[in-house]
Amino acid sequence: MIRRITHVALVFLTAASLVVSPVFAQSQETQAPQGVQSQQTPGQAQPGQTQEPTGGELKAQPNTPAADEARSMKMGPDYSNGKHVLPDITAPYRSLQIAQPMLTNSPRIDQLIQGDKLMLSLEDVISLALENNLNISVQKFQPWIEETQLLKAKAGGIPQSSNSQQVVLGTSPSVSFDPLITGTVGWARSTIPVNNPFISGTGTTSDTAEAISSNGYTYNFGYSEGFHTGANFSVTLNTTRQASNLSENLFNPYIQPVLTATLTQPLLNGFGILVNTRYILEAKNFIKVSESQLAQQVIATVTQVSNDYWELVFDRQNVIVQEAAVGVSTKLYEDNKKQLQIGTMAPLDVLTAESQVATDQQNLIVAQTTRLQQQTVLLNDITKNLMAPELVGLEIIPTTTISNPEVVENIPLQDAVQEAWKKRPEIYQADLNLKNAGIEVKATKNALLPSLNVYAQFSQTGLSGNAITQTSTTPTSIVPIPSEPIVDSTTGLQIGNEVVGFPVFPSGVQTNGLGSALSNMINNNFPTYAGGVTFAIPLRNRSAQADNARALLDERQQQTQYRQTQNTIVLNVRNTIIALQQDRAQVAAAEKARNLAQQTLDAEQKKYQLGSSTSYNVVLRSRDLTAAQGTELRAKVNLEEALVNFNQAMGRTLEVSRITMADALRGKVYRENLIPGTPDAGSPVGAK
Repeated sequence: MIRRITHVALVFLTAASLVVSPVFAQSQETQAPQGVQSQQTPGQAQPGQTQEPTGGELKAQPNTPAADEARSMKMGPDYSNGKHVLPDITAPYRSLQIAQPMLTNSPRIDQLIQGDKLMLSLEDVISLALENNLNISVQKFQPWIEETQLLKAKAGGIPQSSNSQQVVLGTSPSVSFDPLITGTVGWARSTIPVNNPFISGTGTTSDTAEAISSNGYTYNFGYSEGFHTGANFSVTLNTTRQASNLSENLFNPYIQPVLTATLTQPLLNGFGILVNTRYILEAKNFIKVSESQLAQQVIATVTQVSNDYWELVFDRQNVIVQEAAVGVSTKLYEDNKKQLQIGTMAPLDVLTAESQVATDQQNLIVAQTTRLQQQTVLLNDITKNLMAPELVGLEIIPTTTISNPEVVENIPLQDAVQEAWKKRPEIYQADLNLKNAGIEVKATKNALLPSLNVYAQFSQTGLSGNAITQTSTTPTSIVPIPSEPIVDSTTGLQIGNEVVGFPVFPSGVQTNGLGSALSNMINNNFPTYAGGVTFAIPLRNRSAQADNARALLDERQQQTQYRQTQNTIVLNVRNTIIALQQDRAQVAAAEKARNLAQQTLDAEQKKYQLGSSTSYNVVLRSRDLTAAQGTELRAKVNLEEALVNFNQAMGRTLEVSRITMADALRGKVYRENLIPGTPDAGSPVGAK
């Protein structure tokens, strides 16, 4: 009765460990990232926390990057879960089917082509970049790649992240979190010679060597699984069926199943949720980093294509300016030639005007070439295939004109920096890298401890088979066995032999098989209980010391890089504010200079017509006007680009462009029409 109660209690204990351990580990896994506190240097703001300013320092506010939205609106498959066994048990053993990348241009380009011209607004350019820009397309794969490594970490392996911040330190989890079923089915037939047949049980007195012949089968099955606490549970069922010529065996053939359950739990080195799930936590952070890098790539691409768009606007307008300059100088040259023919002008004035025509034509050729080059640059930004037939000989016509942007730079530097720290993806990435460094510090600190493991083992054994049994208590015969000779004690002569024997009872074979053996095992007729403690103490422990020191140094480096990132953002914000203020002032000055140059040229031309000036002076004033027009155009484009760069520095690019990360992942930008019910409401930007 006591054995049966003990057996039931052990079964319940094993079942409880299987159920409670994964649940407890999962709950701890979700809490672990919040409990990771990275050490910080004096004056260092902890990422995601507020630091009171000391000595003029700024407060770092919690950031909410665009990557959060990317996770909430994730497009495409999730490679971090893998294939489930049910309902298709073959699914985990088949390769994934991943579609080939789309490397053709989106249909929207065809919708914007009119004749041999591609009509593009700034919004069209940004939308086409989200659809076709290869930099964004390449970066989209990175979160998926990191998800595959999270899947590997969930299985208990070491992920191979492409993030340069990852360094594998210390030992990996010693258990596999994926359940493993093993099995062995074997057959063996052997004939073994024996030197002592009586001891071996063959029961013969032959002078020749006897042999033991056996024919056996083995059926071994096992199940093992590791848990996030570091525990490892395994169950094995080893079954042997053996038949031999040994007459002394109780069962021949016999079947012997052995069920063994073992539970091992580290108590020092390797103990704890954080230690065993470190790669899972870090892989999740690396996914967030890659998603933030995708957002950063989208911001960088939008900024780049916007600047390239404005550069094309400048180049096209500059061609117009140079064409106007060629027109003015050509007219002056023609007028001078006429006056030379009637004898009212010296030949030197004609040569001067002709030289100016050649110079202006040269400047026009340079402007036209630059326009073609910039057009190619912009096409590369918004297409996947530059050699598509529809793009050959195509001219890009920008439809968004240069305007005077609203004043946004009149913001206190402190407020601007706080906003940038909150929105810039770089801060979010630095925060995640610092968290991973803190995880490594805790994991390598645990690895400094000696190994101390406790284990418990329980096994049950069964035995059954074919046995020879008596069918009656009445012997059928006596088998004589000769004994020693009987000798007369007086004469010393042999007077006879003592004859003895043993009765032979009628017998039969009792057949039992696997069912009987399993019944013996399940009823716990032959139990074995074991338990103990194992330990290993490295005397110098230099490898673990090196890993822990490296983890601490990496964390200190990440803390320094975090401050470096903060300072870089401060510098970017400050420089873009200064650039906006400077370019706005230059636009006003350039407009005034261009007006004055126009007035001066008009006055000089009137003086020339009245004969009080020379053609050289008119050429000089024409050059001045052309230069003033180019300077004004350059200043206006610089102001547009300064605003683009300011939005990037502030982390406002997606916001002012009305782009969500869902748009970037989808590859299309949708705009909600301000007038409900109109046909274009909710349609993609640029859709015709």
